[in-house]
Amino acid sequence: MKDFYTQNILRRIARHINNARIATMALRVAKAAPTPRATRPIAFFKASSGIDDLSWNSAFHLLTSWGLRLQGIPVAYFACDHGMSRCVLGTDRDNPSKQPPCRSCVYQSKTLYTGVPVHPLSGYPAIQPTRQPDNQTTVTHFTFHRDPALENALKNLPLSNLSTFNWEGLPLGALVLPGLRWILRRHNLVDDDATRFFLREYMLSAFSLAQRFEHFLDLTAPQLVVVFNGQFYPEATAKWVAKKRGLRVISHEVGLQPITGFFTEGESTAYPITIPESFDLTEAQNARLDAYLEKRFQGNFSMAGVKFWPSIKGLDAEFIARAEKFKQIIPVFTNVIFDTSQPHANTVFTDMFAWLDLVLETARAHPETLFIIRAHPDETRIRKASLETVAGWVASRRAADLPNVIFVPPHEHLSSYELIQRSKFVMIYNSTIGLEATIMGAAVLSAGKARFTQYPSVFFPQSVAEYCATLENFLKAEKIEPPAEFRRNGRRFLYYQLFRTSLPFGDFLETGIRTTHAKLKLFDPHNLLKSPAIQTITRGLLENGDFLLEE
Repeated sequence: MKDFYTQNILRRIARHINNARIATMALRVAKAAPTPRATRPIAFFKASSGIDDLSWNSAFHLLTSWGLRLQGIPVAYFACDHGMSRCVLGTDRDNPSKQPPCRSCVYQSKTLYTGVPVHPLSGYPAIQPTRQPDNQTTVTHFTFHRDPALENALKNLPLSNLSTFNWEGLPLGALVLPGLRWILRRHNLVDDDATRFFLREYMLSAFSLAQRFEHFLDLTAPQLVVVFNGQFYPEATAKWVAKKRGLRVISHEVGLQPITGFFTEGESTAYPITIPESFDLTEAQNARLDAYLEKRFQGNFSMAGVKFWPSIKGLDAEFIARAEKFKQIIPVFTNVIFDTSQPHANTVFTDMFAWLDLVLETARAHPETLFIIRAHPDETRIRKASLETVAGWVASRRAADLPNVIFVPPHEHLSSYELIQRSKFVMIYNSTIGLEATIMGAAVLSAGKARFTQYPSVFFPQSVAEYCATLENFLKAEKIEPPAEFRRNGRRFLYYQLFRTSLPFGDFLETGIRTTHAKLKLFDPHNLLKSPAIQTITRGLLENGDFLLEE
C-alpha cells in the first residue's frame, strides 16, 4: 500500500514538473513565432490521447503544431471542455455511472495550449457564425449537448441495432464501435445494460461533437485537419465530418521505433506505405536493418514505451522431446482482439476467434502435426489487459486437451524465433511476427489483413474457402517454398517502417515516469525548425508530401 501511495505522489510531482515545462515552452513558442501568414489555418484535434499526463501522441500533436506556428502557419485547435457524456479514456468499465475525469483532463488540455487565444463556440448553433481571421492561431473549446430526440430514438434498442445505428446521415454505430471495443477490452460485445449504456452515451456524445465540429469548421475554415489515429469516436467523428466537406485529413500514431510518430493521409492504424517498385536495399541499408533485427530476435525492442520481453527463453529439452514425436510443427501467432488494427484485419474472417476455431478443427483433423498457439504478450499488459483472451478461448474450447496442441500464455517468454526456425510454416492473424518470419525465410500463412499484406510478403488467401484449401495443401506438402519476392518485400517494407515512416522526436522528448508517457525537454524553439520530423510533416501537410524521412 505504501508503494502505491509513493508511486502516486511521484506521478503527481512528475506531472506538475512536466506541465510546468509544457507551459514554459508554449510561451516561448508563442513569443518566437512570427506574425502568421494570411492563410487558412491547419486544424488539430486529439481528445483520445491522454487525460492526466502527456501521452506520446499528445506530444507529437503539440510539437507538430508548434513547428507549424514557428513557420508562420496559423493553427486552429479544437479542444474538449466537458464535451462528452462519456469519452473513451474516461470510461469506467466497472462503474458506468461514474463521470469521466473532466477536471483533470481539461486542466491538461489547457496546459498544452498555454498562451493561445480562446475562440469560443458562443451562440451555438449560429446561422451565420462569425469567422475567425485566417491568420490567427486560436483554440476553440466545445461542450456537450444532449439531443432529446436522439436519446429517445436510442433508449430501447438492443445491441445489434445500436451497433448499426445511423442518425441524420451520421453512422453513429460504426463510429463508436472501435473505441468501445478498445475500452471494454473485447471484440465480441455483451448485450447487457452497461454495454448498451456506453454505446448510447458515446453516440449522443458523437452527435453533439459532430455539430460542434461543423461549427468549428465554419468558424476557422481550415485548409486541412490533423487528428490522433482516427479510430476512437471523437476523432473518427471529426474525420467523418471533415471528409464530408472535402477536407484533407491526416492521422497520426506512434511509430515503430522508440519516441517516433507516424503520420499519414490514410488510416494510421493500417499503416499504408508507398514503396517504389524500383527500391532495393543497399549494402548499408541491409546492414542497418540486420542490426535492428539482431536486437529484435533477442527481445531487445519496445513500442509506444512498452517493452514486451524482459528476457527471451529458448526451447527446453522437454519441449523439444515432445515436438520430436510429431511430423511437423506449426506455430500459431495471435493478436490482441480489441487492438485498433483489428477492424482493418477482419476481411476474411469475422474476427480472430473465428479463425482460431478453424485452427482447432484443423488440429483435430491432423494429429500428426503439433500446433503451438501463442498468445500475444500485450494481452496481459498492466492497465490494458484484455477481457476476451486467447487463454479464455483455449479454456472454453478445451483446446489444450488435444495432444497435438500446446498453448503458450502471454507471460511466457518462449522464443518465437526458435519456434519459427523449427516450423514447417507459420500461421498468423495479422501479427508483425509474420513479417519477421518472412524475412527469416519461413513460409507464412496469414488469416487477416496486416500492415505488410499491402505488398506480396506472405500467403494471404482472400476467402475462408481459399484459406482452408491453402492450409490443407500446406499441411500435406513435403516442403513449402515461398516466392523470392516475399522476402524482398518483407525487408523493403520493414526498412520503410523503421527508417522512413518513423519520424524521430527524441531531441524534444524522453520517457516519463510511466513508459507510456512522454516528458518534454526544454529546448530552443527554433530547433524544431531543424528537426527532420517537423520538416517531413510540414512537407506532407503543405505540399501533399508522403510523410517519409529523406535518406
